[in-house]
Amino acid sequence: MSALGTVYVVDDDGDLGASVARLLRRHGHAAEPFLDPAPLLAIYEDAPADCIVTDVMMGDLDGFGFADQLRAVDPATAIVFMTAWPTTANAVDSIRRYGGLDYLEKPIDEDRLVAAVAEGVAWSRRRRANLARTSALSSRERDVFDLLVRGHPNKVIAAELSLSPKTIEDHRAAIMAKTGASGLAQLIALAE
Repeated sequence: MSALGTVYVVDDDGDLGASVARLLRRHGHAAEPFLDPAPLLAIYEDAPADCIVTDVMMGDLDGFGFADQLRAVDPATAIVFMTAWPTTANAVDSIRRYGGLDYLEKPIDEDRLVAAVAEGVAWSRRRRANLARTSALSSRERDVFDLLVRGHPNKVIAAELSLSPKTIEDHRAAIMAKTGASGLAQLIALAE
């Protein structure tokens, strides 16, 4: 049986990281613990994950700094933060600023962790599929796509990009063909 998802657990408490990885393996994931985010970042491009579970407070590179570096390499991996020292500000930042999927308090609620990782794996796979569908867009088509999904009509996009409305219609048709989308709602879903 293949794993449900690839998950890396980053925590400077080796026992806790190994315990979380074991729990996730029991639930069908290929999970590996890391004591420090630096070695994971060094190998990540060759071995990406569907979900990362990371402690917030660690040594040289904390969980938020790690998330920033990770997002630069892979915008499609889900991140679940965990901490023994929860604050409302960190909880908000973990989601809004660092793109985290959840913010868990230690000691970890196992059911909530397993549910968050399962949700993260599903989110990551959808995100990767969406990125693959938009990767064939030319830079100009990408500009049009970005304005379309913000709800701008063709005339506004044409004025913004100094193009004719007919050219925007042609780009819009190419975008629909390349992404396989049948309407604006599907394009917006690809962008999320």
